[in-house]
Amino acid sequence: MDSKNYHEDLLHIRSMMERSSRFISLSGLSGVVAGLAAIIGAAYVFFAFKREGIDYFDGDRNIFSPELVKELVITGTLILLTAVSSGYFFTADKSRKKGQKMWDATTKRLLVTFIVPLITGGIFCLGLLYHHLFVLVAPATLIFYGLALVSAERYTLTDIRYLGYCQIILGLLSLFFLGWGLLFWTVGFGVLHIVYGLIMHKKYK
Repeated sequence: MDSKNYHEDLLHIRSMMERSSRFISLSGLSGVVAGLAAIIGAAYVFFAFKREGIDYFDGDRNIFSPELVKELVITGTLILLTAVSSGYFFTADKSRKKGQKMWDATTKRLLVTFIVPLITGGIFCLGLLYHHLFVLVAPATLIFYGLALVSAERYTLTDIRYLGYCQIILGLLSLFFLGWGLLFWTVGFGVLHIVYGLIMHKKYK
């Protein structure tokens, strides 16, 4: 009997330590919304290319006009804002329902480990745009985003690292299929987010 109680106490202590060192209120629904936003954005970009007479999937190194580049940047920014907003909303709601603080020392550490590789990748992609290396933007965003997820895994759900690994692999693969970057980007930011979000929602609801 004492041995059973001792084991239960250890499990309780381990659970408390896990909650204090990891941010576990991430919502799977935010991943679904982010994935849907990415797919809608990718569809918009595809039709924007067709409007400009660009066949993105023919493998040619197309030349994008400054106006089109600006439109693509705005589209990407809107997708990012949608993903961040949904992430905050669903995560805050989940934290409230579980009676947990959303902003604490663990959250701050999580944001730092996530944002540093993300900002680095963002600046790197701006450099690619500046030098008109547009075909490398999709691989770069996938790779740096994957690195950000793997880095953030230390302070949140361990499952997120698998999403990070998949993003990195997709980004590396897309380097060898540059004419198909939009498709890889859609799979990574769209399909994988939706699949991951649904799995996490079911697993941690």
